[in-house]
Amino acid sequence: MLLSKAWETYESDKRIEGFSHHTLKAYRLQASLLIRYFNDINIDTLTTEQIKKYLAESSKHLKPSSLAHRVRFLKSIFRWSHEEGHIPKNPATKLREPKVGKRIPKFLTEKEIEHLQEACLTTMEKALFEFMFSTGCRIGEIVSLEKNCINWSDRSAIVKGKGDKEREVYFNVRCDIWLKRYIENRTDKDPAIFVTERFPHRMSIAQMRYVIKRISNRAGINKKIHPHQLRHSYATHLLNNGAPIEVIQSLMGHEKSETTRIYAQLSGKLRKEFYQKYF
Repeated sequence: MLLSKAWETYESDKRIEGFSHHTLKAYRLQASLLIRYFNDINIDTLTTEQIKKYLAESSKHLKPSSLAHRVRFLKSIFRWSHEEGHIPKNPATKLREPKVGKRIPKFLTEKEIEHLQEACLTTMEKALFEFMFSTGCRIGEIVSLEKNCINWSDRSAIVKGKGDKEREVYFNVRCDIWLKRYIENRTDKDPAIFVTERFPHRMSIAQMRYVIKRISNRAGINKKIHPHQLRHSYATHLLNNGAPIEVIQSLMGHEKSETTRIYAQLSGKLRKEFYQKYF
């Protein structure tokens, strides 16, 4: 089986399994690089030595995190090829990801959040910002959310996270007020919770990012603000107010507790309080 055919079949299988659109898009790029390097040869002819040489030659200028992503792709597609019987032996078994230093997520202070809230001018901006911050949702989860997924009685929503896994998220009173006003003032029939201002249709990820950038430019905060920072800030806010790691993990839709525990490193306020209490 040619590499290109192996990729097409792999992609179809993983889409059925529930791999996210973003993961498959990133893997598609890795597949095209692999095919270009080996000139689309049969996948069963590749050896461990050839794959290691490919990694060494094609990854000279990559950051450790990017190299780790490339290794994960190779391990995934060759493991799948072996399990499906397309290759007699998995040549990627002994590949190891490079050690990547844990990066502490960037978050916003309460004062910066306040400045951003004040910089929101339209009902849509206020509703979008408050929903992002008070639910801690990923931007992709908000983009795909529809109005009928909102439960107004208990200020909650059902969102689809990574791997199409559903979870319930909650929003505060401030978000409830602005979200209701925004939806009630709309005249379009689009089912999406957030739509574009001109010729209303479902807002894309890029358009949503632009709205947050527009708000941050007005706020005059000397930081590059992006939607995921609001998610980080949401987690930090919960932690600083005493929420257990397990609760934060569930609210954020993290599959592994290790992903959530990194937020404990940036909760300086909470650590200082514990230090003063116990030392």
